[in-house]
Amino acid sequence: MFKKILGRFFDFVIAAAVICGSGLGLAGCGDGAGDSAAAPWSGGQSVADSLDGSEREYSVNAVNFDRRLDDYEPQKCEYNFYFTYKMVHPWWDAVALGIEDAAKQYEEKGIIINYEYLAPNGASAQDQIRRISDAALRDFDVIGVDVADVEIVTPAINQVMATGQKVMTFSSSDSTREDGCRRIAYVGNTHNYQDGAQLTEALCEKLGYSGKVAVLVGNQGAPCHEDRALGARNVIAQYPDMEIVEMAYDEDSVDKAWTFTRKFLEKHSDLAGIICCNMSNPVGAARAVIEAGREKEVVIVGMDHDQEALKYLRDGIIYALGIQDCYSIGFDTVQVAVKIADGCLPGELYPEKTEEKTTIIYQDKAAAVLRTLYGEID
Repeated sequence: MFKKILGRFFDFVIAAAVICGSGLGLAGCGDGAGDSAAAPWSGGQSVADSLDGSEREYSVNAVNFDRRLDDYEPQKCEYNFYFTYKMVHPWWDAVALGIEDAAKQYEEKGIIINYEYLAPNGASAQDQIRRISDAALRDFDVIGVDVADVEIVTPAINQVMATGQKVMTFSSSDSTREDGCRRIAYVGNTHNYQDGAQLTEALCEKLGYSGKVAVLVGNQGAPCHEDRALGARNVIAQYPDMEIVEMAYDEDSVDKAWTFTRKFLEKHSDLAGIICCNMSNPVGAARAVIEAGREKEVVIVGMDHDQEALKYLRDGIIYALGIQDCYSIGFDTVQVAVKIADGCLPGELYPEKTEEKTTIIYQDKAAAVLRTLYGEID
């Protein structure tokens, strides 16, 4: 039974699901993030295998496509999951690849994973609350949430948990027990603050610990974006000759990041760096810097695996990118969801927080990562 595909996902993922002919469910919502420059991952492990020595090791370590299910034996023959995330965007398409591959491996064991993977076109905590509430009425084994806003969404998670529904968080944004959330477990990036701090430290070193910088955050209230921005602010505060002169929320939009960056450049002729806290804003920032003819003056650091951003990294326009292993996030989310559905508690067969890695890459590794993710050969 296939659910209607409404979102913009990778064509080859959809084709694989259709060819598979099993009970896998794949669904999305909306017309997609129209201003994003990202293209489908088309390389993967087969391309990584063709790389030489250290290139292959580095690329595969950054995004590990060679994943197999652990030895846990599921207690049921069929599961129904509902996953909702912040917004339709290529970053979450990459997570979907891992979800789909885990589901296929379960199918090989005779276990059917039905799932819906849904999000609005733009991040909205209220939309997410509605989706969680609706899913709670539909008898899913587990509801997974990539939290859009901790303060707003946490009460909705707790409310459906109180009815007996099993809820986990996943992807890039958790609502923790310290936040008052009663979610069962989290799979994803547990170190967004450190990612922001590490990228900012790299920028400061490149600038000789002196200069004016701007910060493009992303979505206001999104834990991952806010934590990276906090890491950036705290690092900058350590150096008396460094200063954050502008900060803006671009809502994970390439176009908005481009617009903000143009304004930063017009206002600050001596702007030395830009810190980007999501996958879209390094692309928008780089486009604006190139258009202004200041690509040799402004140091850009940012997040993730956008193909255009990786090309800018390869060409020296972006200085550093922190690449999250989205594939493993999706793959592990399904494995943990199965165990939660079977009544297993954190600490028994899985941790409360499954930590996925981020790898900081520089110009010398960009071509290898482009080849691994997109099959692009120089």
